[in-house]
Amino acid sequence: MEHDSDSFKSATMTVEILLLQRVHATITGVHWIVAENGDSNFDLLPHSADCGAALAPGILACVTDAGESWFALDHGTLVKTGLRVRVSARAIQAGPDLASLHTAVAGQHLSIDVCEHAVLCATGQLEAGFVHAFGTQHA
Repeated sequence: MEHDSDSFKSATMTVEILLLQRVHATITGVHWIVAENGDSNFDLLPHSADCGAALAPGILACVTDAGESWFALDHGTLVKTGLRVRVSARAIQAGPDLASLHTAVAGQHLSIDVCEHAVLCATGQLEAGFVHAFGTQHA
């Protein structure tokens, strides 16, 4: 399949960041996303393959022509279908820069007690299993 090189370069994504109760943010014109899953980061571009991922507590960055949007996430999921990306997390904090968000994530992580940590780990494993099963059914 051939692609028009101008449309390939100009394609952008729409990112919806969701909390249980509401849409926290919608970012349009996104050229590049960087997210964390466990001990590594991964990148998404508009023409990356559709995918799903369990997200570890950390930073989500969205790059647009207007600049960068930074979010601290507490465990979540990311699903990319076409040019739409949906990120769902139990807690999200937007920040003006990367340094302030790393501080927020570190502070939240230190305040989690042992019992809550076990629950979060189990939830993360369930989310990862769901994302994997969803991906294999729709591949």
